[in-house]
Amino acid sequence: MPATFKPDTSTPRLVLDTNVCLDLFVFGDAACAPLLAALQGGVVEAVTDEACRAEWWRVLHYPKLALDEAARAQARAAFDAHTSYLSTDELRQPIDAGLPRCADPDDQKFLELALATQARWLISKDKEVLKLGPRTLRAGWFAIVTPQGWQTPSREAW
Repeated sequence: MPATFKPDTSTPRLVLDTNVCLDLFVFGDAACAPLLAALQGGVVEAVTDEACRAEWWRVLHYPKLALDEAARAQARAAFDAHTSYLSTDELRQPIDAGLPRCADPDDQKFLELALATQARWLISKDKEVLKLGPRTLRAGWFAIVTPQGWQTPSREAW
C-alpha cells in the first residue's frame, strides 16, 4: 500500500511522469541515479494520486515491456515505496484555469497534480510536456525538467 500524502512544506515535492518512473523503477537508468538518491534520502518527496498511479500500473502491462508478474510487482513496490499517495478526497484544491493544456490529454493529470500539491518540479521526458515548462515557471507554479536537468536542491534553498 502506498504511503499516504502528508503535507510537509519542509521537504520539496515533485511529480514523476510515467516514463521517468520506468527509468527509475524498471530500467535503473543511471541518468536518474541522483533523483533516486534524493528520493531515498528524503531530500525530496515524490507525490502521486489515483490517476497517475493507475497509469503506472497500466503501463507495466504493456507487451513491449515484456515484464512478468514478479517484475511488475517489484516495479509497483518500488513506486509505492518512493512516492506519497494523495487520495482524491484529500485533493480539494481547485485546479487553476490558467494551467497550460498538454497536447496529449493523458499528460494533463501530471500538471494538475504538480499544481495541486505545490510541487516544485514535474520531472518528465515528454517533449510536449517539457515545452510547457517556461509557462508554469513564469506563473510561479513549478518547473518542468528532465531527470538529467533536475538538480538536487540544497537545504539552504528550502
